[in-house]
Amino acid sequence: MRGYKVFTGTANPEFSKKVAKHLSLPLSEATIKRFSDGEISVQITESVRGKDVFIIQPTCAPANVNLMELLILTDALRRSSASSITAIVPYFGYARQDRKAAPRVPITAKLVANMMETAGIDRVVTIDLHAGQIQGFFDIPVDNLYGSIIFHDYIKNKGLKNPIIASPDIGGVARARSFAKKLDVDMVIVDKRREQANESEVMNIIGDVEGKDVILVDDMIDTAGTIVKAAKALKAKGAISVMACCTHPVLSGPAYERIEEGELDELLVSDSIPLKQECSKIKVLSIAPTFAEVIRRVYHNESVNGLFI
Repeated sequence: MRGYKVFTGTANPEFSKKVAKHLSLPLSEATIKRFSDGEISVQITESVRGKDVFIIQPTCAPANVNLMELLILTDALRRSSASSITAIVPYFGYARQDRKAAPRVPITAKLVANMMETAGIDRVVTIDLHAGQIQGFFDIPVDNLYGSIIFHDYIKNKGLKNPIIASPDIGGVARARSFAKKLDVDMVIVDKRREQANESEVMNIIGDVEGKDVILVDDMIDTAGTIVKAAKALKAKGAISVMACCTHPVLSGPAYERIEEGELDELLVSDSIPLKQECSKIKVLSIAPTFAEVIRRVYHNESVNGLFI
């Protein structure tokens, strides 16, 4: 085999170290600097000629900086004669703008896909895309992993007496239904009306939660307005407890304060994005072992889907 190397950007180096540890492989060396005006400078400090290369870089905040860093790393590796370049993007930024929801607006998810391909990326591996159809924006292979796999065992071990899965909105029904099927429990839906971006108003609960331990399932939490209001509405309808599972803890603006002060009992998140601060209600479960196994399987041309069967 040609051999492979794993590089990391500066978005989440601790996560990259965990992945490398599970692969029993040191992170390869690259120097990433900033010019005084903020431009990014990259130099690959070891040979990658003929190697299969993996770059670990979520495009979380600051999204523009981390995206450019990924593209520049890719260009440097392509010009260094890497055999193939796979982008490991635990959090895919700009995924929320995946269609024309209003006149004269961009489809930035497609724009980012074009930029990645143009830079020279041969394959993308991500987890819980905000919209599954974004895979079709690429003309290269895209592996969209299922984040729920890391939450199942934790929830089962909690020994909840009367669990039920809830989708925080209509758009998340398919994700919540899949989660409920794996845990063999029922599902309810929180119906909400969004007045403007990053603001939401919970309207009612579709289904019965009286005396239930509710588990909200979502792909990301940004300002936490939806999830906290959903928890309040669920408890008003008789839920005993409300916990939430979210793959991507974007947690911007007043998110931490809302979670700490709201009626949500516990929030499970992955380490796809580094947390900005501590919170007593947030528990982090690592997806590093999953990504390490995916890297190994991609390199050896083995099935990735087999992980989730």
